[in-house]
Amino acid sequence: MSNNSIELKIENSVACISLNRPEVFNSFNREMALLLQKTLDDCDSNSSVRAIVITGNGKAFCAGQDLKEVTDSELNPGFRKILEEHYNPIIQKIRNIEKPIVAAVNGVAAGAGANIALACDIVVANEHASFIQAFSKIGLVPDSAGTFFLPRLIGFQKASALMMLGDKVTAPEALTMGMIYKIFPTALFDEEVKNLAINLAQMPTKAIGLTKRLLNQSMNNNLEQQLALESDLQIEASSSLDYNEGVTAFVEKRKPEFKGN
Repeated sequence: MSNNSIELKIENSVACISLNRPEVFNSFNREMALLLQKTLDDCDSNSSVRAIVITGNGKAFCAGQDLKEVTDSELNPGFRKILEEHYNPIIQKIRNIEKPIVAAVNGVAAGAGANIALACDIVVANEHASFIQAFSKIGLVPDSAGTFFLPRLIGFQKASALMMLGDKVTAPEALTMGMIYKIFPTALFDEEVKNLAINLAQMPTKAIGLTKRLLNQSMNNNLEQQLALESDLQIEASSSLDYNEGVTAFVEKRKPEFKGN
């Protein structure tokens, strides 16, 4: 599927979603935001998709909001509409889809673009990528759940500084502070992302989805609540076909062939 601002390619049970406005560093306008939501919904409902990659075409991952849209009196939807109809639903879909979602940050990720990446399950970056909480530079506050995820990833003090100062964080710095999972060399980036996503797609999707649910709930649960939820979801996981295959393969000393259910 291709509709100008979003490209979707499905191969080897992996859905690769590419933000496709390279002429403006993949910054979001209303069309792209709504189309990304629809594409995520389609990937969620497609049982053949067992892993999702979000990346950007061209030199950037995503530069955040297209400021031309918000400064054009005819096009401007207003910030409430932008947040409640564009970015908030994107973040909620990324967290609620019970399939692994990888952010493959191929270049600069700024503002909402950075925070969309950080909301994904696994973030990998090109060696030349960078992350910028650019909001304070234009008199705005962080959105797209940046104030929720970034302090949990790197700590309150560091997150405060990055959001208030708007410092550029290089990929090596992001790796060191625990913001991202891995860095891949530019020449190998596409291949390494593909291998990572295929590996995820071949794993027990049901268990990974339940793990994602546990991680989401851990943000709010106390210890007793989390232990109870772990018990419930472990029972659910143990009734899956993939659990049976995993145990059988272990006993038979062979590689399991998970089907995702």
